[in-house]
Amino acid sequence: MRYLILLFLSMFLSQSLSAQIYEVGVFAGGSNFIGDVGATNYISPNSPAFGGIVKWNRSPRHSFRLSLIYTDLEADDNKSDDPRRKERGFAFSNGLLEIAGGMEFTFFDFNLHESGTQVTPYLFTGMSVAKHDNFYFLSNGDLVEEGTSSWAFGIPITLGIKTNITSSFVLALEVGARYTFSDELDGSVPDFDNDSNLGFGNTNSNDWYVFSGITLTYTFGQKPCYCNF
Repeated sequence: MRYLILLFLSMFLSQSLSAQIYEVGVFAGGSNFIGDVGATNYISPNSPAFGGIVKWNRSPRHSFRLSLIYTDLEADDNKSDDPRRKERGFAFSNGLLEIAGGMEFTFFDFNLHESGTQVTPYLFTGMSVAKHDNFYFLSNGDLVEEGTSSWAFGIPITLGIKTNITSSFVLALEVGARYTFSDELDGSVPDFDNDSNLGFGNTNSNDWYVFSGITLTYTFGQKPCYCNF
Protein backbone atom coordinates (compact mmCIF):
# COMPACT_ATOMS: atom_id res chain seq x y z
CA MET A 1 0.00 0.00 0.00
CA ARG A 2 2.91 2.36 0.67
CA TYR A 3 3.90 2.11 -3.00
CA LEU A 4 0.43 3.34 -4.02
CA ILE A 5 0.77 6.33 -1.68
CA LEU A 6 4.24 7.14 -3.05
CA LEU A 7 2.91 6.90 -6.62
CA PHE A 8 0.19 9.46 -5.97
CA LEU A 9 2.53 11.80 -4.08
CA SER A 10 5.14 11.66 -6.83
CA MET A 11 2.44 12.44 -9.40
CA PHE A 12 1.66 15.69 -7.60
CA LEU A 13 5.16 16.72 -6.53
CA SER A 14 6.89 15.93 -9.82
CA GLN A 15 4.81 18.60 -11.53
CA SER A 16 6.08 21.47 -9.39
CA LEU A 17 8.27 22.74 -12.25
CA SER A 18 5.31 22.99 -14.62
CA ALA A 19 3.98 26.19 -13.01
CA GLN A 20 0.67 24.63 -12.03
CA ILE A 21 -1.38 25.45 -8.95
CA TYR A 22 -1.85 23.18 -5.97
CA GLU A 23 -4.03 22.88 -2.89
CA VAL A 24 -3.22 21.16 0.38
CA GLY A 25 -5.44 21.07 3.43
CA VAL A 26 -7.63 19.19 5.87
CA PHE A 27 -10.98 17.41 6.00
CA ALA A 28 -13.14 17.41 9.14
CA GLY A 29 -16.62 16.03 9.58
CA GLY A 30 -18.40 12.77 10.32
CA SER A 31 -19.13 9.32 8.96
CA ASN A 32 -22.03 6.91 8.89
CA PHE A 33 -22.40 3.32 7.77
CA ILE A 34 -25.04 1.75 5.50
CA GLY A 35 -25.18 -2.04 5.51
CA ASP A 36 -26.58 -5.02 7.41
CA VAL A 37 -26.21 -3.48 10.88
CA GLY A 38 -27.69 -0.26 12.22
CA ALA A 39 -29.71 2.48 10.60
CA THR A 40 -29.93 2.85 6.82
CA ASN A 41 -30.12 6.66 6.63
CA TYR A 42 -28.01 7.89 3.75
CA ILE A 43 -26.67 11.05 5.42
CA SER A 44 -26.54 10.65 9.20
CA PRO A 45 -23.01 11.19 10.57
CA ASN A 46 -22.56 9.55 13.97
CA SER A 47 -18.77 9.36 14.34
CA PRO A 48 -15.98 11.94 13.78
CA ALA A 49 -13.89 11.73 10.62
CA PHE A 50 -10.73 13.67 9.83
CA GLY A 51 -7.90 13.63 7.33
CA GLY A 52 -5.86 15.43 4.71
CA ILE A 53 -6.37 16.36 1.08
CA VAL A 54 -4.14 17.35 -1.85
CA LYS A 55 -5.25 18.71 -5.24
CA TRP A 56 -3.48 19.48 -8.50
CA ASN A 57 -5.63 21.91 -10.49
CA ARG A 58 -5.18 21.14 -14.17
CA SER A 59 -7.81 23.61 -15.42
CA PRO A 60 -10.52 25.88 -14.01
CA ARG A 61 -12.92 22.96 -14.42
CA HIS A 62 -11.05 19.87 -13.19
CA SER A 63 -8.43 18.75 -10.67
CA PHE A 64 -6.62 15.58 -9.69
CA ARG A 65 -7.35 14.87 -6.03
CA LEU A 66 -5.92 12.61 -3.32
CA SER A 67 -7.25 12.25 0.23
CA LEU A 68 -6.46 10.27 3.37
CA ILE A 69 -9.30 10.02 5.93
CA TYR A 70 -9.68 8.13 9.21
CA THR A 71 -12.86 7.35 11.15
CA ASP A 72 -14.40 4.83 13.51
CA LEU A 73 -17.37 3.49 11.59
CA GLU A 74 -20.24 2.94 14.02
CA ALA A 75 -23.58 1.19 13.64
CA ASP A 76 -26.21 0.15 16.18
CA ASP A 77 -29.35 -1.89 15.47
CA ASN A 78 -31.15 -0.05 18.30
CA LYS A 79 -30.97 3.15 16.22
CA SER A 80 -32.61 1.51 13.20
CA ASP A 81 -36.24 1.95 12.15
CA ASP A 82 -36.42 -1.77 11.34
CA PRO A 83 -38.04 -3.66 14.27
CA ARG A 84 -36.20 -6.84 13.29
CA ARG A 85 -32.86 -5.12 13.70
CA LYS A 86 -33.90 -3.60 17.01
CA GLU A 87 -34.83 -7.04 18.27
CA ARG A 88 -31.49 -8.47 17.09
CA GLY A 89 -29.47 -5.72 18.81
CA PHE A 90 -26.11 -5.94 16.98
CA ALA A 91 -23.66 -3.01 17.26
CA PHE A 92 -20.06 -2.33 16.28
CA SER A 93 -17.35 0.31 16.02
CA ASN A 94 -14.68 -0.38 13.42
CA GLY A 95 -11.63 1.79 12.72
CA LEU A 96 -11.28 2.59 9.02
CA LEU A 97 -8.43 4.31 7.15
CA GLU A 98 -9.25 5.32 3.57
CA ILE A 99 -7.12 6.49 0.67
CA ALA A 100 -9.09 7.92 -2.26
CA GLY A 101 -7.82 9.30 -5.54
CA GLY A 102 -9.48 10.54 -8.69
CA MET A 103 -10.75 13.62 -10.47
CA GLU A 104 -12.81 16.55 -9.25
CA PHE A 105 -15.04 18.35 -11.77
CA THR A 106 -16.48 21.81 -11.12
CA PHE A 107 -19.83 22.82 -12.59
CA PHE A 108 -18.49 26.33 -13.30
CA ASP A 109 -15.03 27.76 -13.91
CA PHE A 110 -13.08 28.08 -10.65
CA ASN A 111 -9.96 30.06 -11.50
CA LEU A 112 -8.07 30.95 -8.33
CA HIS A 113 -6.02 33.59 -10.17
CA GLU A 114 -9.07 35.73 -10.90
CA SER A 115 -10.04 38.41 -8.39
CA GLY A 116 -13.27 38.31 -6.42
CA THR A 117 -15.27 35.60 -4.69
CA GLN A 118 -16.00 32.48 -6.69
CA VAL A 119 -18.52 29.76 -5.85
CA THR A 120 -19.17 26.49 -7.68
CA PRO A 121 -20.68 23.05 -7.04
CA TYR A 122 -18.39 20.12 -7.81
CA LEU A 123 -18.34 16.36 -8.26
CA PHE A 124 -15.51 14.02 -7.24
CA THR A 125 -15.15 10.38 -8.23
CA GLY A 126 -12.39 7.83 -8.74
CA MET A 127 -11.26 4.86 -6.66
CA SER A 128 -10.87 4.31 -2.92
CA VAL A 129 -9.33 1.65 -0.71
CA ALA A 130 -10.02 1.36 3.02
CA LYS A 131 -8.27 -0.74 5.64
CA HIS A 132 -10.51 -2.17 8.39
CA ASP A 133 -10.42 -4.86 11.06
CA ASN A 134 -12.37 -8.11 10.66
CA PHE A 135 -14.89 -9.44 13.17
CA TYR A 136 -18.11 -11.44 13.38
CA PHE A 137 -21.14 -11.76 15.65
CA LEU A 138 -22.28 -14.71 17.72
CA SER A 139 -26.00 -15.47 17.81
CA ASN A 140 -26.32 -13.73 21.20
CA GLY A 141 -24.93 -10.50 19.75
CA ASP A 142 -21.40 -10.76 21.13
CA LEU A 143 -18.75 -9.35 18.80
CA VAL A 144 -15.67 -11.52 18.20
CA GLU A 145 -12.48 -9.98 16.80
CA GLU A 146 -10.80 -12.12 14.14
CA GLY A 147 -7.38 -10.52 14.63
CA THR A 148 -7.01 -9.79 10.90
CA SER A 149 -7.50 -6.78 8.62
CA SER A 150 -8.78 -6.41 5.08
CA TRP A 151 -8.75 -3.80 2.32
CA ALA A 152 -12.12 -2.75 0.92
CA PHE A 153 -11.95 -1.24 -2.57
CA GLY A 154 -14.69 1.13 -3.59
CA ILE A 155 -15.96 4.00 -5.72
CA PRO A 156 -16.35 7.45 -4.10
CA ILE A 157 -19.24 9.60 -5.28
CA THR A 158 -18.91 13.06 -3.75
CA LEU A 159 -20.98 16.20 -4.25
CA GLY A 160 -19.97 19.54 -2.77
CA ILE A 161 -19.83 23.28 -3.07
CA LYS A 162 -16.73 25.41 -2.61
CA THR A 163 -15.69 29.05 -2.45
CA ASN A 164 -12.48 31.03 -2.04
CA ILE A 165 -12.68 32.78 1.34
CA THR A 166 -9.35 34.61 0.77
CA SER A 167 -6.83 34.77 -2.04
CA SER A 168 -5.08 31.70 -0.60
CA PHE A 169 -7.76 29.61 1.11
CA VAL A 170 -10.68 27.58 -0.28
CA LEU A 171 -13.54 26.36 1.90
CA ALA A 172 -15.81 23.51 0.76
CA LEU A 173 -18.81 21.62 2.10
CA GLU A 174 -19.25 18.08 0.75
CA VAL A 175 -21.02 14.75 1.17
CA GLY A 176 -19.29 11.68 -0.22
CA ALA A 177 -20.78 8.20 -0.42
CA ARG A 178 -18.48 5.21 -0.89
CA TYR A 179 -19.83 2.11 -2.59
CA THR A 180 -17.49 -0.74 -1.65
CA PHE A 181 -16.86 -4.11 -3.26
CA SER A 182 -16.95 -5.71 0.18
CA ASP A 183 -19.59 -7.06 2.55
CA GLU A 184 -17.18 -7.51 5.47
CA LEU A 185 -17.17 -4.06 7.08
CA ASP A 186 -20.06 -4.87 9.45
CA GLY A 187 -19.18 -8.46 10.41
CA SER A 188 -22.01 -9.93 8.34
CA VAL A 189 -19.54 -12.07 6.36
CA PRO A 190 -16.78 -13.62 8.51
CA ASP A 191 -13.41 -13.22 6.81
CA PHE A 192 -12.25 -16.71 7.81
CA ASP A 193 -15.19 -18.48 6.12
CA ASN A 194 -17.54 -16.75 3.69
CA ASP A 195 -19.90 -19.75 3.83
CA SER A 196 -20.07 -19.79 7.62
CA ASN A 197 -23.48 -20.02 9.26
CA LEU A 198 -22.41 -17.01 11.30
CA GLY A 199 -23.10 -14.80 8.29
CA PHE A 200 -26.30 -12.78 8.07
CA GLY A 201 -28.02 -10.03 6.09
CA ASN A 202 -28.33 -9.51 2.36
CA THR A 203 -25.36 -11.22 0.73
CA ASN A 204 -26.24 -9.60 -2.62
CA SER A 205 -25.77 -6.06 -1.29
CA ASN A 206 -22.31 -4.68 -0.51
CA ASP A 207 -21.51 -2.17 2.21
CA TRP A 208 -21.58 1.62 1.92
CA TYR A 209 -20.20 4.38 4.11
CA VAL A 210 -20.55 8.15 3.86
CA PHE A 211 -18.26 11.06 4.79
CA SER A 212 -19.95 14.44 5.41
CA GLY A 213 -17.93 17.51 6.31
CA ILE A 214 -15.83 20.46 5.26
CA THR A 215 -12.43 20.88 3.64
CA LEU A 216 -10.13 23.85 4.08
CA THR A 217 -7.25 24.03 1.61
CA TYR A 218 -4.33 26.39 1.10
CA THR A 219 -3.46 27.21 -2.50
CA PHE A 220 0.03 27.79 -3.88
CA GLY A 221 1.95 27.71 -7.15
CA GLN A 222 2.50 30.07 -10.04
CA LYS A 223 -0.21 31.13 -12.44
CA PRO A 224 -0.92 28.06 -14.59
CA CYS A 225 -1.12 27.65 -18.33
CA TYR A 226 -4.15 25.52 -19.12
CA CYS A 227 -3.65 25.61 -22.89
CA ASN A 228 -1.86 22.24 -23.14
CA PHE A 229 -4.35 20.06 -21.25
